[in-house]
Order: sequence, then structure tokens, then C-alpha cells
Amino acid sequence: FFNKKKNKKAPMKDLKMEEESSGVEKLEPGTTFPPTFSVSEIKNKQRRHQMFMKLKQEKRKQKMQLKKKRRKEREALGDKAPPKEVPKTIENQRVFDETTVDPEDEEIAFDEGTDEFSAYFNGLTNPKVLITTSDRPRGRVVKFCEQLATVIPNAHVYYRRGLALKRIIPQCIARDFTYLIVINQDRQTPNGLVLCHLPDGPTAHFKVSSVRLQKELKRRGKAPTEHSPEVILNNFSTRLGHTIGRLFAALFPQNPQFVGRQVATFHNQRDFIFFRFHRYIFKNEKKVGIQELGPRFTLKLRSLQKGTFDSKYGEFEWVLKRHEMDACRRKFQL
Repeated sequence: FFNKKKNKKAPMKDLKMEEESSGVEKLEPGTTFPPTFSVSEIKNKQRRHQMFMKLKQEKRKQKMQLKKKRRKEREALGDKAPPKEVPKTIENQRVFDETTVDPEDEEIAFDEGTDEFSAYFNGLTNPKVLITTSDRPRGRVVKFCEQLATVIPNAHVYYRRGLALKRIIPQCIARDFTYLIVINQDRQTPNGLVLCHLPDGPTAHFKVSSVRLQKELKRRGKAPTEHSPEVILNNFSTRLGHTIGRLFAALFPQNPQFVGRQVATFHNQRDFIFFRFHRYIFKNEKKVGIQELGPRFTLKLRSLQKGTFDSKYGEFEWVLKRHEMDACRRKFQL
């Protein structure tokens, strides 16, 4: 019985002796991996993270060295240097849209002179905005409405108490309001915005996200003044985007008071509308800075309806169909 036992460690010793005799060298820890090796093959989590950070730092060093080399070559060539390459982005690789607006088109000019906003742009009406909420607003929704009223001149905040929107709209028209803004909430947080132009529409429904109130902003400025701000609209290029841009423009008076140095920006990027409210800070005759006043939020258009709000019999001009319209990342609606 004792003679049948085998020494399991003996073969390992023999292998080590064979490796030493054959002259095979062991891999040092600092050696590089073969090109076919992937960091994800390392099973140890800490070791895998270390190797990933090391490879990331090496790529960054190579990128910086290449950047310095190109800069030196451009400085050496001077005026003969080739133009800089334009980086490829989703925006400049955008699929061409047939409804892109040409400002010099006669049809566009005729539509602008006869649409629902023509009375405002012709100076016949002045904006008067009513801001309301869903039933029983709480928390951030109340503060958001109050701060939104400081951004939009001649805006009034009223809280709903079980009154339907179809009954609110005739009362607003009778009191010469030109806009009705409804802030919807979910878990005491704003999640939707209905923007209705009075008295003839249209009505737009937006999804609201990334809401930051004034106290939540870093390096914010003092409270906004009562001066009428300047309005900036960016990248509203299609017919639908042109309508949405005019819808936002009619919220503010046409004669901005530049003494207040305030500017409201609606920036469209990949069909997301980013709202920012800033104040200019003139440091000297050449340098100008900006100071954010807040609030800030992001809008995503869900639908555009003709006329005033009517969820049952309303005629929709455009409705977001996410699975169809978002199939191509380089095609945008606004």
C-alpha cells in the first residue's frame, strides 16, 4: 500500500530543472503584452484597472506629442501651413432635410406674414404670459414657476386647483393673455411643459429634464432684474424648428433693454433645446464674460398641435415617433 503512493511534487521539480537546463527566461513584470492581447482578458480586477489606466496614459502622451509636433510644423511653415482639419461630428455629418428654411424664400416670407405670430412680429400685440401648474403643485415645481416668471417679462403665476385647461383658456383670452404655460410634475419635480399661444395657437408639448434652480448653480449671479432680456435662438433650421423658434421668440418683448445686460438663450442641438439665462460682465473694453443667473433646463419636443390645447379633438401637425424618427442618429427634426 505504501509503495503505491506517488510523489506529486516530483514532476514539478523535474520541469523546473528542465527549464533551467534549457535556458528559458521568465517574463519580467514590466514587459509589454503582444498586440493581440486585450486588457479585458485579465481576470484580476485591480490588475485589470491598473493596466487600463496605464494604457490610457500612454495613449494620452502619444496624442500630446503628436499635437506638439504638428504645432511646431505649423509654426515653421507660417503662412504656408495647410488649413486645420475640421473634426467630424454628428452635427456637421447631419442628413440633409428637405424642409430646411431659406430666409430669402418668398414662400417663407409669406408664411411669416400670415401665421399666428404675425401680430406680435408686426408690433400689434405685446406678450402677456400666464404660468400655471398641474393640480396641487409642491416642492421644486413651485420654485421653478416663480423663477421662470423672473425670466419672462410680464409673466403672472397662478396655481391650479382642479380647474380644467379648456376652462382656463377662454378666461386667459378674455384677459388679453398671449401665452399659457403649464408645468407638469412627477414626484415633485418638473417633467413636462405645455406652451400654448393665444388666441389661435399653436400648442407645443415638451418633455422637461435636467432642471437646475438658481440656488443649485455654482458661481451664480445675483437675482435677475426687471429689464427685458435679449433673446438668442440657435440652430432652428427646418420648417418645424422655425415654428418652434418663433414660438419662443414671441414670449419676450421685441425691444430688449441692453442696459440690463441679460440674455436668454434657446440652443437646439440634436433636437434637444437647452435654455440658459446669463448676464454680461464687462471686465474692460476688450474682455467680456458671462454670469449664469438661472434657472436652466432642457426641452425635448413631443408634439405640435394646431390651435389651442385640445387633447381629444385637436389636430396635430407633428408628433414624436421615437422608434421611427430616432433610428438614424444623424437625422434631426428641428
